[in-house]
Amino acid sequence: MKEKIKDIILAPGEFFFGTGEHRIYTLLGSCVAITLWHPQRHIGGMCHYMLPTATGSQRLSQGHYADGSMQLFLKAIGRHGSRPEEYEVKLFGGGNMFESVPDRPGMINVSKNNIEKGIQLLLQHGFRIKTSDVGGYGHRKIYFELWTGHVWVRHGDRRINNKE
Repeated sequence: MKEKIKDIILAPGEFFFGTGEHRIYTLLGSCVAITLWHPQRHIGGMCHYMLPTATGSQRLSQGHYADGSMQLFLKAIGRHGSRPEEYEVKLFGGGNMFESVPDRPGMINVSKNNIEKGIQLLLQHGFRIKTSDVGGYGHRKIYFELWTGHVWVRHGDRRINNKE
């Protein structure tokens, strides 16, 4: 455990990239979080995006969208002189928040679209996904330690798992 831990809480649409003394928290529903961790340099980050891509006249910040979050990651790892294939990548969230509402033909499934877009962008940019905890029902709390790369996931109030 680090002596001087700096806790970062990510709200929807936010992004953080930093060094080993940071622990990042977020709460996910249909949103998705991607974590990147460099095992040799103990740097990494997390994004918390709400939608796959901006459409039309949407003008929210870059971090609200999967494609914008990916650009933020690419800029951050470039500033640190590293490459996508050097990182351990984990993907979380995309839970259906309305268990009582079944999927219907023609219905937009934000959770599923968020998951698919995240995977597509990661693979497109040369990242390798080490593990994921996506889909299902309900929310997740994510805890990411940048000094170890460990990510802890709590599903609703049910359980907590270490996603190594």
